[in-house]
Amino acid sequence: MIAEFRLPDLGEGLTEAEVVQWLVKPGDPVTLNQTLAEVETAKAVVELPSPYEGTVSTLHADAGDTVAVGAPLIAFDVAGAEPEAPAPAADGKQADAEETAQPNLVGYGAAPASGARPARRARRGAASVAPEADAAVIAAAPHDALPPAVAEPVVGERPRSTPPVRAYAKRRGVDLVLVAAEVGDRVITRSDVDAYADRVGAATAGPAEHDDAGAAALTAPSAPAGERAQTRIPIKGVRKATAQAMVRSAFTAPHVTCFHTVDVTATMELIEQLRADRSLSEHLIGPLVLIAKAVCLALGRNPSLNATWDEEAGEIVQNHFVDLGIAAATERGLIVPMIRDAERLSLTGMADALTQLTQTARSGKTSPAELAGGTFSITNIGVFGIDAGTPILPPGQSGILAVGAVRRQPWEYKGEIALRQMMTLSVSFDHRLVDGAEGSRFLKDVADLLEQPGRAMLF
Repeated sequence: MIAEFRLPDLGEGLTEAEVVQWLVKPGDPVTLNQTLAEVETAKAVVELPSPYEGTVSTLHADAGDTVAVGAPLIAFDVAGAEPEAPAPAADGKQADAEETAQPNLVGYGAAPASGARPARRARRGAASVAPEADAAVIAAAPHDALPPAVAEPVVGERPRSTPPVRAYAKRRGVDLVLVAAEVGDRVITRSDVDAYADRVGAATAGPAEHDDAGAAALTAPSAPAGERAQTRIPIKGVRKATAQAMVRSAFTAPHVTCFHTVDVTATMELIEQLRADRSLSEHLIGPLVLIAKAVCLALGRNPSLNATWDEEAGEIVQNHFVDLGIAAATERGLIVPMIRDAERLSLTGMADALTQLTQTARSGKTSPAELAGGTFSITNIGVFGIDAGTPILPPGQSGILAVGAVRRQPWEYKGEIALRQMMTLSVSFDHRLVDGAEGSRFLKDVADLLEQPGRAMLF
């Protein structure tokens, strides 16, 4: 029989998703829970598992298409007889056959139709290609496609890369198996794909992607000399969601930003001491870890910056927990995944949580649940060499701290001028529920903890 699978709600009430790439095609046999496609919502790239075991009959959307939740996505030819009619309910009404047969799938896979244990899905990529096919592909590649040290292809897991990079490589006609042979075990980036394509002369299979937010750029043909060219980039995915959220925040919450330059020499010296401690070698402790810990301590003394304005109820909701958002610039655009209950974490726990959060964000695997909520956020603009800024509040939050670059500069210290390591902190807050005095006290508390880390003993 033909079974149709409709795009499910992937969480947080999202209404649509874009098909990044199909991992199956009509005629392919699929097993239960095998990954069918990668779809991009306004918050994350999600792998869709198959709710049926059978043969792919029809793909109702192409890569790059936007599909509404509930719209047909793919159809399967499922072996076996037609399903039996559902038994009449106790009140004499017959249950809805469509609802009875619909698999349990909201990003968690389908429940098996029988008592048999579902088969583990095979990883796609190099692991799913026969060794003979791999050898044929590499033999047909240009002689300089692989380094001389690589004599034979290694067949194993699929090359390490993010979903946007895999989609980009597909559009450029680049086989990531060959790129992986050059870059080794590290995660393949867009620049690796470009370098390989430029060197071996890979043809562009479709429109190139723009570097910002990983969106496909619709580039006009080369213009004659003397004419001005333009590139049009569709506003969708993370970029669209970020724009809507920032506009809503800017025109809803009255923003106020305070700045403070801090002598963080003691904090940087503490970090060097912690890094030299062999018992802490497994934990990546950097400036952002200590700043995150200082923010959690300061929020405990200044709860108005960890609150929410409830317009409908006419209430200010103060949170007695800290779900700490960390702004992350990814290939898909700006996302703000969060660390739940961050105030409960030790310094090493905070370091591990930040490491995990960063790795997940860079791989494009941050789930919608990890992007939902948040009570206070930190944005590290210092990694770009920027000293200060006026960050916009994430919707629903009353405060966000921007962390500037650490710079050695002359500063007054113990009555003399000395070279000190300085940082500028910028805090934006919602003036409806945070007064200027409260915002200033919060910023001063964070600064005091960074100037004298030992003051944490007093909090």
